[in-house]
Amino acid sequence: MTHSTRSTLFGGCACCPPAVGLSRRGFVAGGAAALAFAASAVPGVRAVAQSRAHRIDVHHHISPPTWIDAVRRINLANAPMSNWSPQKSLDDMDKAGVATVVTSPTTPQVKFLDKADAARITREANEFARKLGADHPGRFRMFGMVPLPHVDESLKEIEFALDTLKADGICMLTSYGDKWLGHPQFAPVMDELNRRKAVVYTHPTTASCCVNLVPGVAESVVEFGTDTTRTIANLLFSGTTRRCPDIKFIFSHGGGTLPALTERFTLQPRINKDLASWTADSMLAELRRHYYDTAQAANPVIMAALTKLVPVSQIVYGTDYPYRTSEEHVKGLAAVFNPDELKAIDRDNAVRLMPQLATA
Repeated sequence: MTHSTRSTLFGGCACCPPAVGLSRRGFVAGGAAALAFAASAVPGVRAVAQSRAHRIDVHHHISPPTWIDAVRRINLANAPMSNWSPQKSLDDMDKAGVATVVTSPTTPQVKFLDKADAARITREANEFARKLGADHPGRFRMFGMVPLPHVDESLKEIEFALDTLKADGICMLTSYGDKWLGHPQFAPVMDELNRRKAVVYTHPTTASCCVNLVPGVAESVVEFGTDTTRTIANLLFSGTTRRCPDIKFIFSHGGGTLPALTERFTLQPRINKDLASWTADSMLAELRRHYYDTAQAANPVIMAALTKLVPVSQIVYGTDYPYRTSEEHVKGLAAVFNPDELKAIDRDNAVRLMPQLATA
């Protein structure tokens, strides 16, 4: 962020925290001012978007035909996923200067299917994503979906997706039933991904524990961000990220609730004897080596917290299309970051993470 933007949005200078006496009214007013600033930037952002497509969106959802049919059969399809089309994606990308998207199906992926159907639908979805890329050269890349929680089938699909389809990484949900990604059942999958030095993009879902906890409020409002943080905790505290240091994780939505809970993470080595090999500093270092996307997080509040936790080098552009638009994220980020930071977030960080995207 620029010095002036930090001062405007958060109070004080770039090197100092907001004044202790900042009132709630002042904070809200500051947020409103930031949103107004973002809105005022629309014409300029649109002009830049139209003149040069360069952004890489790592959080962009598609609806492969057999997959969306399966989701409809269990009444979990919603309007955005049901109405998706390649042309709608392209139209959204072109409005915001997005050169390339790395695609994935959203939750529930195939976790509701039995082993055979999960493997079949996953394969068909991945082949659809690959053909989408072939039909629109340079515009659509892919994260290969895996049929977790079925481990053997997932190992086979990792091989096919990465070796045959040349996927840019693997996508998986944050949890499957009552198991998060650091669960021992998933260790063979994590070990194989580590051997391959794979990029692993994660998308939140609703764990079995936490359905309809707040009646009338969609799980995506609270549970998605929370489940992302649960899986980060499970990956770290189970020792999975230390055992698999060559997996490069992307966590959605600015890391979910992680920034708000960072202190609780760093306190664990002092109060949990099973984590005695960690320190507060090593815990922070582990959190800071992973990547966090901007999907539904491109606003001053979340970005202020996230950039206190991780450097800008670990933030990648994501939109959650078709649930939100690319243009919304361009505007939101432009209100927070300076041009050099935007260049890194919009494209350079993704290329460093996945060098094969350099030609996108």
